[in-house]
Amino acid sequence: MSQLTHLNRKGEAAMVDVSEKPPVRREAVAEGRILLQAATLDLIRKNQVKKGDVLSIARIAGIQAAKQTQYLIPLCHQIPLSKVQVDFEVRAKAIHITATAITVAPTGVEMEALTAVSIAALTIYDMCKAADKKMRIEGVKLVKKTKG
Repeated sequence: MSQLTHLNRKGEAAMVDVSEKPPVRREAVAEGRILLQAATLDLIRKNQVKKGDVLSIARIAGIQAAKQTQYLIPLCHQIPLSKVQVDFEVRAKAIHITATAITVAPTGVEMEALTAVSIAALTIYDMCKAADKKMRIEGVKLVKKTKG
């Protein structure tokens, strides 16, 4: 196992110094899903959820969340986001969420992609909780990261 990078010589939590690293184009893709009852998925497809257009609002929430990652995850660096894209695929028993985050920076953009997926899923949950008491968020993970 490699050494943990967010610890100083005393073993205390510390932010990694990336000042010597050059800015490089980086991309990360994360995914997850929210399981919903068929009736709830039907309401979403028909745009009949009382709180509004679930997927549009969840998309904006995911993008906004990615932009706020530095404030949510204590040791994340502030990085300029070139693009954040949040996509949904409504399936038979779930909504599959994919988020892509792109930056040109000296450090990666994985946490931003993961945060976008997580908050998009939580937004769907919040908007549908009156209609569906059995929702479950699962499988949030990083699926790809590239550098250069």
